[in-house]
Amino acid sequence: MDIREILKTLPHKYPFLLIDKILELEPGKRVVGIKNVTINEPFFQGHFPEYPIMPGVLIIEAMAQLGGVLAFKSNDEKDKLVYFLGIDKAKFRKPVFPGDQIRLEVDLIQQRVNVWKLKGSAFVEDKLVCEAELMAMITDKTLEK
Repeated sequence: MDIREILKTLPHKYPFLLIDKILELEPGKRVVGIKNVTINEPFFQGHFPEYPIMPGVLIIEAMAQLGGVLAFKSNDEKDKLVYFLGIDKAKFRKPVFPGDQIRLEVDLIQQRVNVWKLKGSAFVEDKLVCEAELMAMITDKTLEK
């Protein structure tokens, strides 16, 4: 999937869309994607101006967005949203810098009705930089506030 298809699939838009390309997609099983990290990212203005490092929470968010692609492409339903429910076992192994390309891999661990448990891993140059277990829920867009 290229960026045009990702934009059609996820509700996220600039500056919060953190996936640039989908390399592999096995509906109901796994997805692999790319995030190109550039100095033009708005978060680098404050994190940190003299030593820019991608915030770990945004690497987790990129994995969650990739999990959203997996969920949407595994279910042929319209007018749904994927809500992030939780993070477990998150570990940050190495910093991510401008110029890095993150390879994100998300595998389905378990699915119960509309709740998904996923295992996410992020790599830069084949080195693990972040990993976490994620939980998400697929729900109607009309969910009450």
